[in-house]
Amino acid sequence: MDDATQAPTPQSPPPPQDLTCRCCVVGGGPAGMMLGLLFARAGVDVVVIEKHADFLRDFRGDTIHPSTLEALNDLGLLDEFLTLPHQEARRLEGRVGDVTIPIADFSHLPTRAKFIAFMPQWDFLDFLAKKASLYPHFRLLMSTEAVGLLKDGSRIAGVAAKKQTGALTIRADLTIGADGRHSRIRDAAGFVPLNIGAPMDVLWFRLSRRADDESEAFGRMDAGQILVLINRGGHWQCGYVIPKGSADVLKAAGIDNLRKKIAALAPFLGDRVAELASFDDVKLLSVAVDRLPLWHKPGLLCIGDAAHAMSPVGGVGINLAIQDAIATANLLSVPLLDQPRPPDECLAKVQARREFPTKATQALQVFIQSKVISRVLAGSGKMQPAWFLRLFIIAPLLRRLPARVIGLGVRPERVASPAASQERRSA
Repeated sequence: MDDATQAPTPQSPPPPQDLTCRCCVVGGGPAGMMLGLLFARAGVDVVVIEKHADFLRDFRGDTIHPSTLEALNDLGLLDEFLTLPHQEARRLEGRVGDVTIPIADFSHLPTRAKFIAFMPQWDFLDFLAKKASLYPHFRLLMSTEAVGLLKDGSRIAGVAAKKQTGALTIRADLTIGADGRHSRIRDAAGFVPLNIGAPMDVLWFRLSRRADDESEAFGRMDAGQILVLINRGGHWQCGYVIPKGSADVLKAAGIDNLRKKIAALAPFLGDRVAELASFDDVKLLSVAVDRLPLWHKPGLLCIGDAAHAMSPVGGVGINLAIQDAIATANLLSVPLLDQPRPPDECLAKVQARREFPTKATQALQVFIQSKVISRVLAGSGKMQPAWFLRLFIIAPLLRRLPARVIGLGVRPERVASPAASQERRSA
């Protein structure tokens, strides 16, 4: 056999790459990116890894609540952030049958931004990444997927990851699992969430919006149906709520059946529902409500959806995750800067700080799911609003309570983590 016909010599896989940092954050979502920014701002050497090549994913949490806007204000970033394209909802309304109920009025919140900002999540994440990259202690690795945890005895010592160029080992004094409700880090650590349950799923889609349409975000419900409409400028982001596990039945009935249901619930959309050409234009969100009994073990902490998956009720999941990140930075920045490794009791303090807000928010969501959503989805005939809902029409002061719960949440966090000195920034 001459050289021209010889089989090619098998190539050995490239040797693993190694990185070392004080903290490795797994997941470049809202919690991970905010924590990366806050740690880098404090002078903590932090690596954030994100398995996707970019942040472009549709129908993610696009609501930026006043609590998050206030955190951006704490960082001196709010004015610049609000130059990005967004819509603002200063009140929330719902329509029960033929009656419109003003539910929440954010104008009285003790915050600088008294509204919910609707913005594509990828713009929000790009903004945080851009600001974090100004600090020398921040590294963002895209297209980098965590595949396991490194261990040093009983302690978590970092992350085994993979990139297109090969394996990557990231050794860290602290690993943060911020990789969402299907967290690989959580599973690798052996954490099992407590499933609280949800009676519904949500079909997300978009329909065009016209200049003479109503401007505020609102929901419509009638017996057997719930439709959420979010003003996104040129289109409506629509969430059609269905009983848990019924998506296949709805798909089997055909897209025209869904179009008719939407048009019956929101007649002004009747001449636009044809924009849904097929169920390829509809994305299913399988709703889960769960939380970890224990969020941490030596060298590892889970936050955000990795620690607690939230119902879409109130749209507060993204903001609860960001509150987790702020609390984590507030409690762990100094130990990470001043000690060889953060004491395990510091990790427990994060859970102690954030567990009550999580439980309280989930309890409220479960109550609404049980007492309102389940009953609406199981109903028939024309609905009339309950008497207590009519009170929101005649007593405007009542609208302040839902505004505070939705806009600020339970135990809102303010940025208290340090800003690095110039010497520490350049070190």
